[in-house]
Amino acid sequence: MLIGGSSGIGLALAQQLANAGANVWVAARNRRELPSHSNIHFHTLDILSESPDFGFLPPVLHGLVYCPGSITLKPFHRLTQEDFRKDFQLNVLGAVQCIQACLKALKKGKSSSIVLFSTVAATTGMAFHASIATAKAGVEGLTKSLAAEFAPKIRVNAIAPSLTDTPLAERLLSTEDKRKASAKRHPMNRVGTAEELAKVALLLLSEDLSWITGQVLGVDGGMSTLRGL
Repeated sequence: MLIGGSSGIGLALAQQLANAGANVWVAARNRRELPSHSNIHFHTLDILSESPDFGFLPPVLHGLVYCPGSITLKPFHRLTQEDFRKDFQLNVLGAVQCIQACLKALKKGKSSSIVLFSTVAATTGMAFHASIATAKAGVEGLTKSLAAEFAPKIRVNAIAPSLTDTPLAERLLSTEDKRKASAKRHPMNRVGTAEELAKVALLLLSEDLSWITGQVLGVDGGMSTLRGL
């Protein structure tokens, strides 16, 4: 089950799962770029609505990936309570709501796995990231708490990317100069791709990594741990 799987990392993951032969349920506000594929089943879902309809869920699920996210970058004095509320609602409470809705079906699955998304900014102090870093820190806390609670039946992990070339980051990469500047901030001298992040999520969903739970994996071009000379 992919929540928000019609663009960016979610779209790349939906395609990789379908190509691997998995039956993929994708729920998002609209289909956007999601291709027609016999293994992909799309359903409209607005996680920010008052009462999201999860009636389409199958009785058994082997994995859940929550992809929706936001990039709210402002100086702290310009951030409003509403900015913080919206980021928390989408990134944390949205994930909570989806996990609660899918939990019964996940418990029936074999070696079920939940994958959430954080950000490098949650643990690496970055200016202008106060709202989104606060929300994503909540995602990391949720990841570890649920991993402990759901073990050994369901694994729960999170991926913490740095800047990735997706529609969400479009305005940050809108010119060649911005792309070059963003690349230089990473030890690997480039930004990430949706396909790279999706491959990590794919591994976390698979039984190949069935002894990994409660982890936040930095997939960030070295941003969180490396410093140049």
